[in-house]
Formats: sequence, structure tokens, C-alpha cells
Amino acid sequence: MTLIKSISGIRGTIGGAAGENLTPIDVVKFTTAYARLIKSRNPQRRIRIVVGRDARLSGELVADLVEGTLLAAGADVIDLGMCTTPGTEMAVITKRADGGIIITASHNPRQWNALKLLNAEGEFLSDEEGKQVLAMAEEAYDYPAIDEIGKVLSREDFNEEHIRQVLALPLVDVEAVRSRKFRVVVDAVNSIGGVVIPRLLEELGCEVIRLNCDPTGEFAHNPEPLPENLTEISEVIVREGADLGIVVDPDVDRLAFVNEDGSMFVEEYTLVAVADYILSRKVGNTVSNLSSSRALRDVTERHGGCYAAAAVGEVNVVTKMKETGAVIGGEGNGGVIYPELHYGRDALVGTALFLTYLAEKGMKMTELRKTYPAYFASKNKIQLTPAIDVDKVLVEMKGRYAHEQVTDIDGVKIDFAENWVHLRKSNTEPIIRVYTEAKSMEEAEALAQKFMAEIKSICNL
Repeated sequence: MTLIKSISGIRGTIGGAAGENLTPIDVVKFTTAYARLIKSRNPQRRIRIVVGRDARLSGELVADLVEGTLLAAGADVIDLGMCTTPGTEMAVITKRADGGIIITASHNPRQWNALKLLNAEGEFLSDEEGKQVLAMAEEAYDYPAIDEIGKVLSREDFNEEHIRQVLALPLVDVEAVRSRKFRVVVDAVNSIGGVVIPRLLEELGCEVIRLNCDPTGEFAHNPEPLPENLTEISEVIVREGADLGIVVDPDVDRLAFVNEDGSMFVEEYTLVAVADYILSRKVGNTVSNLSSSRALRDVTERHGGCYAAAAVGEVNVVTKMKETGAVIGGEGNGGVIYPELHYGRDALVGTALFLTYLAEKGMKMTELRKTYPAYFASKNKIQLTPAIDVDKVLVEMKGRYAHEQVTDIDGVKIDFAENWVHLRKSNTEPIIRVYTEAKSMEEAEALAQKFMAEIKSICNL
């Protein structure tokens, strides 16, 4: 396994050879480089960095390495202990820190961990800033003398403050939700979400049925909140007669709902439903990435707003949201970004806003789901030989469909009247990912097969 260095941070499996996995040497090297980048922007004073982690097994190990390295590099540290990704982002703002490091591999399995790096706004570093960190990590560096090393300013829990700020939002109607007395099953895959999501729900007057909510880091199933990993919660919802189920990933920035009959609300529609609520109260624009459902565009236009698409990656979505003044945005993987709170995917604010809307509508989950356009997505990939120029293939596909609506800010997306296809290359392998969406699964899969056959023809495969 090769260490993955991308816009999403430094990621790898724990243990093994340096350069191939996320080793202690890697953690020290990249943390040092990050501290140097932040210090270069604040040369006249001591910098302050927030550190939070999810509950995965290597979290404490990596957190200790990160903290010690930051101190050695001359940075002061605010240690949040176990904290969600959105909570750590918010703490950077609340504590007026110069940056933050989130120790989480998000939806990856238990053997993975990662360093996610934040700026002073509590947002992920830009692509350019990330490249600076990677370059600095390869340079020789003299650590500060003893009088200049940092100190731990505090060790504190931020989770209750996160919940408080969510509940204080004008569009979160606590009393309306309390009046519905929802019965909710929560599957938090035995990470920090098992602490914060039930606490939030209890404040909203919900009866909580906990499933995999002990933050041991022993993930009860594959932690990505996809239908094939959620059979247990579906069974519990039906057996307990619950109103809905809530599923989060280990660092609680992705949010999926399950209907009262055990069927999936579908992760893509988390953002669609929350946006529907926000836009019903405030006319405005929305943003998601190119691979997200067209349903958000449909809902936005129905409310009189404008939709815009960004390249894949949270930082790209946030940039486009700021450019367009979007009132709500996110990604189709269940990532809700509500600028009224902060510019980061946040399952807590998504949950509170969604439950407010469900209470207001007086509907069951299945009834609400039927009010949205029905789209079906198919995700495939083509393995190419290393000799094939993937960029050249994508340029060829773009030229063939130049008469259609084509977007090339991230691979090639071709929008047809009734469906679309998005072709993206992998940054680490000779692969083209083929994402399609249509009004039936059969149509989406047929469209994918058509484009995969066309690409194979171009490549003589």
C-alpha cells in the first residue's frame, strides 16, 4: 500500500515500511512541515494549533506523535481528544487558532489513519497549500531551541459546544422536533459519532436506540455508510418500530438516513432534503460536486435559486460556495455544508436541520423521499495499462461530445437531457472512473456500459 498524499490529507495504513504506510516517521515529517507552513504566515508570534481525533484504534498513538511534534516545532496545542471532524473545524474558529489537525481516515477501514490539515478558518488547506506541505516535508529542518518549544494550552472536550451551536441556529426548531418525539436508531460504527449524535438527539427530545455507539474504534462493519453495510440497522428499525435511522462515518462528516420501513433514504438525498428545507425559508444558491445527484439542481431551481457544480473535493465545493454565495451545499456522499454554522461537512447540523424539516412536514420518511425527483446512480471503473495516456483519452471523449453540455474542471462530465456521465481519472492508478445517473438503474448502467465500451475502443482494449 502506497502512502496517499492528496487534497484530503496524508493517508495510509498503520505499520510497515516508511513511504508505503503511515508510519511514526511519516507523522512527524508531515506534521513538522505543516507547522512550518502555518508559522511562515505568522512569523512574529507563537502559533496555536487545535488537534482532534476520531476513535479508531491508532488514534491515540498518532495524536501523541502529532502533539509532540507540534510542540517541538514551536507551536502551542489545544488538545480536543476525541472529537468529530466538523467539531475540530469549528474549534479552530471558536478558539481563534491558526490551524488544526484532524486525525482520522474518515470512512476507511480500521487499519487506516490520516492527517487532515486545516487553515485558520477551520477549512481544509487548498491544493497549492497542500503541495507546499509535501515539498517542505522533504526539506532539512532545524527545530527550535528549548526556550522556543510550544506548550499544551488546554485539554478539553468540544463536543458539547458543537451541539450547543447547532441547536442555537435560527432554522433549527428544537420545540418542533421535540413535539414529534421521534424514535431514532443510531449506527455510529463504534466511533465518536456514538457519543455526539445520541447527545444531540436527546437534546431534541428523541428516543435513541443505540447501535454500535461505543467509541472503541472496533468498527462493527465496513465504516462507509453504503446500503450493503447497513443491513443491521434496517432490521433494528423495523423490529423496534422506529421512525428513522441515522448513520454516520467514523469522523461524523457524512450522514445517511434509513426510512421507517428499513429502506434507504439514499445518501445522495441527505443534502437534497436539507437544501429543500433551507431554500423553503431563504431563496439562494446551492453547490455540490460534479459527481453528485442532479436532484439538488432540480430542487434548487424549483425554489428559484441557481445551482453550480464544483470539482470533487470538499475544499473545491467550499470555494465554489463562497464564489456563488450559496446558502447550502455539500457532496452527494451525505456531506452537508451549512455556512450559517461553518464551511465544513457536518452530520450534526445535517441531522438537526433534517429533523426540523421532517417535523414541520409531518410526514414519514418514505413519504418525504417520494417528494424528490427519482434518480439512480451507477459507479464503475476501467483499469487501463500504464502505457495509456489517460488525459489523452479524456480529451478524446470531450471532443466526441463537444455538441453536448460538457464540463471539464474535473475530468469530463457530459450532461444529456435525461441523464449524465462523469469520467474521472485516478491520481494514483491508471484508472478511469465512470459515474452515471439516470431515471432508472437500468438506464444508468446501460449508459455506463456504453461509455466504457467507447473508452475501451479508443484504448484498443
